[in-house]
Amino acid sequence: MFRSDLIEAVRKWPASPSRWRILCMVYDRIDVRFKGSFGRTICFEYKMAPAEVQKAEWSLSHLPALARECSCGLVDISYDVRPVSRPLTSLTHMGGPNYWPSPGDVAPELSRYARDYDSVFVFWPQNANGCHIPSGGWGLAIGPGHIPGGGTYCSIANADPSSWDVPRVGEVWLHEWLHGVCDFYESRGFPMPQFNADGGGSHGYVQSPVTGWCRYYRDLMMGRVLDNGRFTGITPEAWLSGTIKNV
Repeated sequence: MFRSDLIEAVRKWPASPSRWRILCMVYDRIDVRFKGSFGRTICFEYKMAPAEVQKAEWSLSHLPALARECSCGLVDISYDVRPVSRPLTSLTHMGGPNYWPSPGDVAPELSRYARDYDSVFVFWPQNANGCHIPSGGWGLAIGPGHIPGGGTYCSIANADPSSWDVPRVGEVWLHEWLHGVCDFYESRGFPMPQFNADGGGSHGYVQSPVTGWCRYYRDLMMGRVLDNGRFTGITPEAWLSGTIKNV
């Protein structure tokens, strides 16, 4: 899976890997009201079955190895999972019909738990028994500086069990995490490709039925994406310059 030129690019970096700490807050219940078509108020209440949560957490458990693989060992992720006892009771309107759990909707838990982490995930129940809350995608992310402690933030919704398996287990978590990470390193002066984690197709990469977008993620996580004639992405220098909590 690795390209020899990427492996060679990191041989001169004997330093320890960039260590990112991630928190995943799990909201297994939701009880919200939101505006649907024609201004109707829709009531949406659901509690995920334990198997739904376990499948998502199983997928998340593959994130550290996938990030390590795609960065040629330059990234070391550790993560904690924190179940939230209260239901998610509000969502933020994104425009059009779409809503998502923004930092404001989970503010009590962010204030309590987020400060020690570089990145925070929120796993939430968007889909229930054939019904769903319109949103901008399976996952959504924003860059650093919007939550206590300054970490990156993203949400990932529940999904059909088979969705977590393909094409690469853990890819959805890697993708959303990379959005915030790219924003962080770009703010520190490292150029990123247009659309950062979403830029595979626009930069000539093709999604594989076996490995998904991982070829693109490898180049993105090694600073090897050509954009307007120059290499862009998270270079070894960027990774080894530190994380949000350790700069």
